[in-house]
Amino acid sequence: MADLMTRPGRTRTRSGAPRSKHARTLSTMDKLTVVLMVAVPALIVVSLVWFPAISTIVLSFTDWNGIGNIADMNFVGTQNYVDVTTNYPPFGPAMEHNLIWLVVFFLGPTLLGIFLAALLDREIRGSRIYQSIFFLPVVLSLALIGFIWQLIYSRDQGLLNTVLGTQTDWFGDPDINLWAVLVAAGWRHTGYIMLLYLAGLKAVDPALREAAAVDGAGEVRTFFQVIWPVMRPVNIVILVITVIESLRAFDIVWVINKGRNGLELISTLVTQNVIGEASRVGFGSALATIMIAISTVFIVIYLIQVMREQR
Repeated sequence: MADLMTRPGRTRTRSGAPRSKHARTLSTMDKLTVVLMVAVPALIVVSLVWFPAISTIVLSFTDWNGIGNIADMNFVGTQNYVDVTTNYPPFGPAMEHNLIWLVVFFLGPTLLGIFLAALLDREIRGSRIYQSIFFLPVVLSLALIGFIWQLIYSRDQGLLNTVLGTQTDWFGDPDINLWAVLVAAGWRHTGYIMLLYLAGLKAVDPALREAAAVDGAGEVRTFFQVIWPVMRPVNIVILVITVIESLRAFDIVWVINKGRNGLELISTLVTQNVIGEASRVGFGSALATIMIAISTVFIVIYLIQVMREQR
């Protein structure tokens, strides 16, 4: 008899464990809400990321021109990849320009952004104002930045030529336009890296700095021997972001001259072949697949690093 009795306000489950009278199972509406919260984001990711990516890889093995029926397209195997690497002259300069973009971004704007973040992390006077100034280009699209720098680089009425007293065609000369574009794009990338790294520095335990100061370490030594190792996950993220930003560079170049005359990039070649006058969807998909493959290498490196940190 005593076993069947429970405390007021409680019942017993089949296993004998007490259960509050306030406990209840999920209603139909709650279950529907949970399903929608999981299904809707998953559907968006699949439809906007995975499906286009897989379709691009499949189309890269076809000769589809984007006009006829998909059912009538012919599979050509790896012929598109062979043509890209052997019979497509813009591909070599595009790969070279993307590599230059990566090296310059890493050695220039990325390191400058890290330096600015370390400097602003010291809470110098007016640091909030400086953060806003450096972060301002980040909220602008690269297309808009291209228009802004066209006003600076204009041959006849540009600010730079007015100051220097020259008439250099910064965006038109194929010998220098890539470097001019890198300065414009790096202006935005610097603020982006500064923001990411500054957020990471704010999360560093202050006790580490205090311990280093007690040991007599200076600020430079503290940063490289204490802070830098702790920031390793953030460093990996920044490396991956820099690589991806270098590969997907498109907006600013397309605004200037549609990726021609010294500004060839893989992304512009993809656009020219998929929606350009040629309309070679299969060939353009092969170029896009090459971009996906290169990006995947660095993404996998990042995921491996994340999994190691979680262990």
